[in-house]
Amino acid sequence: MAEFRHLLWTRFPAQWGDGVFQAGLAGAVLFNPQRAADALTIAGGFAVLLLPYSLIAPFAGALLDRWDRRRVLIVANALRAIAILCCAGGVALGVNGIGLFTLALLVMAISRFAGAGLSAALPHVVPERSIVTANALATTLGAVIAVFGGGCAIGLRTLLGAGDTGSGATTAIAAVGSVTAALVALRIPRGLLGPTRVDEPADAVTAVARGLFDGARAALRCPGVRAGFVALLAHRAAFGIALLLTVLLMRFSFTDEGPFKAGLAGLGQVAVLGGAGIVLAGYLTPRLVERFGRRRAIVGSLLLAAVAQAGLGLPFLLPTVLIASFAVTSAGQVIKLCVDASVQRDIGDESRGRVFALYDTLFNVTQVLAVTVAALLAPPDGHAPALLVGAIVLYLLGAVGFVRASRRAGPAG
Repeated sequence: MAEFRHLLWTRFPAQWGDGVFQAGLAGAVLFNPQRAADALTIAGGFAVLLLPYSLIAPFAGALLDRWDRRRVLIVANALRAIAILCCAGGVALGVNGIGLFTLALLVMAISRFAGAGLSAALPHVVPERSIVTANALATTLGAVIAVFGGGCAIGLRTLLGAGDTGSGATTAIAAVGSVTAALVALRIPRGLLGPTRVDEPADAVTAVARGLFDGARAALRCPGVRAGFVALLAHRAAFGIALLLTVLLMRFSFTDEGPFKAGLAGLGQVAVLGGAGIVLAGYLTPRLVERFGRRRAIVGSLLLAAVAQAGLGLPFLLPTVLIASFAVTSAGQVIKLCVDASVQRDIGDESRGRVFALYDTLFNVTQVLAVTVAALLAPPDGHAPALLVGAIVLYLLGAVGFVRASRRAGPAG
């Protein structure tokens, strides 16, 4: 398992840096006294950060099935460090709007490319029977470390200042994580992470151009993967609506209530509780899958998320919204871990990178569309019961759609 540990130690500093970067950027854009943000600005930020890369990710996925994935991790992390410093400089200089989001897009694009490479490489360092457990461990600990990075950014912002200069300095510190990840990846033996076989045209340009088609074809050939996508996309759409409303509530509606905080500190508490939910999901998922099978674990998680939104989200109270973030994130992480394991187990190594890149595209596009629709319909203070009911309905439709799609998938263990 030494190879698996190498992969973990490459993942952890990178995800710490991602947490610092995202929290630093959120503070700079949403809670900076020198800037103003409304629902459409927030939605525009999500669109610029997620959508452009989503359009090219399937083509980039072809490269993950062609290039040595160890080299991808080294080069991607080095480039991410440079991109983070450029973005931090833009924040410090007061760059706003499309200019700032374009710099942030570059960072996020590299992060997602490297993340897809880590997921595609996992089956090379653990036995097949341990994929669910290993994936749960890696994803869970990585998410916790990202939350810790976000907490570090909030603390650094307090020390360095909430204005442009302080926010830029906080964001720049995220580059430390990328540099560390690149150095750790240098210790991984060459060729260990695959791909072991290249099933692509000899011409690289043709291979990249066919990435979208090849990834979709490989996913559609696996009914279990196809059904998992239905469940995960329903969750991301519902989660996108709830996320936009939570940001608006924390920014414009809620006030501190004892230990429960509003503003950026409140979003920090949401992240901490979400991280706790991810830890719980990482512990429970292998056990749920072993006892009930992937299908029941996914359906149960969708129903749990719907109940949590109805019982804890709809009151629109700060304490219940925070508890809802724990329950919904935990349920969503169970779904994601099950779908990840399905892709890693059922998709061949020669296509796995393209399928994970397609997965990332669908994931991001769904969230952007949900956030955008919510931004167009939500009131400025985020108090929108009808939108939250829509999110609940999406969870229920996702459960029905998953059950129907998975009937063709055969037994799920």
